[in-house]
Amino acid sequence: MKKLLFLFVAFCNVAFVFAQDDKSQDVSPDASGVKAISGESFTGAKKNSATKIKDQERTNTCWSFATTSLVESQAIKNKLGAYDLSEMFTVRNIYIEKAKNYVLRQGHAQFSEGGLGHDVIRAYAEYGAVPDQVYNGLVNGEKVYDHQELYKELKKYLDSTLKTKGRPLSADWIPGFNKILDKNMGPLPQQFVYNTKKYTPQSFAKTALKFNADDYVNITSFSHHPFYSPFILEVPDNFSNGAYFNIPLNEMIDVVKNAVNSGYTVLWDADVSNNGFNAKKGMALNIKSDENVNTAFANPDFKEEAYTQNTRQQLFENLTTQDDHLMHIVGIEKSKEGKTFFIVKNSWGETGPFGGYVHVSESYFAVNTISLVVPKAAVGVGLREKMGGR
Repeated sequence: MKKLLFLFVAFCNVAFVFAQDDKSQDVSPDASGVKAISGESFTGAKKNSATKIKDQERTNTCWSFATTSLVESQAIKNKLGAYDLSEMFTVRNIYIEKAKNYVLRQGHAQFSEGGLGHDVIRAYAEYGAVPDQVYNGLVNGEKVYDHQELYKELKKYLDSTLKTKGRPLSADWIPGFNKILDKNMGPLPQQFVYNTKKYTPQSFAKTALKFNADDYVNITSFSHHPFYSPFILEVPDNFSNGAYFNIPLNEMIDVVKNAVNSGYTVLWDADVSNNGFNAKKGMALNIKSDENVNTAFANPDFKEEAYTQNTRQQLFENLTTQDDHLMHIVGIEKSKEGKTFFIVKNSWGETGPFGGYVHVSESYFAVNTISLVVPKAAVGVGLREKMGGR
C-alpha cells in the first residue's frame, strides 16, 4: 500500500449524543451513483446496493474505507438499514494494535498507515463500530483527512520510546501514544445515543449491525502454498499475520462471480500501480506495460494479456504485483463482445466518468488480486466444506 499515496496525490471515555429520525435515511443506496456506472459499453449489469462514494483523501486507509463499505452493503442486504459507518474509528483502534506490535518486535516490524480487510473485520468484533456522525476522526474544524504528519509523529514517538535506555520500558508509553491520537483524531467515544437508543461501540455492532466476524472469510490464490488450506499472506501490511484460505485461481474468480450474482459484495485487495488501472478513465485492463493506454481504454473489448495461475504467481514473487489498494466489488457486467467486468467502488472520491466506480476486467482481476474478504453465506457449500467450517 506504500505506492497508494503517490497514486492518490496524483489524482488529486467520552459520550456523544446524535438525533436521527430514521436510520434508513442515513445513507441512501441510490445516492451512491450505482445506477449510472455502466455507460453504453457494458450490458447485463448486476449491481448490488452500496452506500455513497467516499474519499480517503491524504491517507493510506483504503483498507478501512473498502471493508467498511462491505459491512454497510451487507447491512443493506440484511435489511438492517443503510448506515454511514466510521472508517476512522477503526483506523484509530488499529493504530494502537500496530504500535504494540512494533514495540514488542523492537522496531523490526511494519508500522504504517496500511492494513488489510481482515483487520477491519477483527476490529469490529473487538472494538465495535460507530456511525460516522458519532466519530469522524476530524478535529479543530478540519474538512479533509490528512494523516501524513500524524503518521510521522506516531512513528517518531515509537522509535524514541524504543531508543530509551534501560528496561523495562516505562508503562506510560501507551497513554502517550493515545495522547497523540486524541490530539489529531479526537478521543474515542465510549457511549452514544443514536436513533434514541443508547449504545457502546460494541453493542452498536452487535445489536444494530448484527455483526459477526464469523460471517466473513478471507480468500486468496497463490501456488507457493498448498491449495485448500490457510496461510499467512506475505505482504507488508499484514502486520497482524492474518491467514487467508488458498484456492486455485479459477475458483477464486468463480467465488466472486457467484457472490455478486447472488446479491453479495466482496472486499478486493489488489495492485493498482500498473498502467492497466486508470481511475480517471474508470477502467482496469490487463495490458502490456508499453501499451498505448488511450487506445486501450477507449474500448473495453481491447485485447488483453492472457492470464494463468503461473503468470499470477510469477508477478507476485518478482514483486510486480503488490498490496497497493483495497476496494469494494459491488457488481458484474459484460462488454459488448462478452468480456466479464466487475463493478468496483473506489474511495478516491467521485473520480472518473462513473462517479468513483471502476470497471475491472476479469483478466485484470485475475493477475492483480492479492486477497478477498467474502461474506461466508456467498461461498458455495462445497468450498465451505473444504474450508473446514471456516
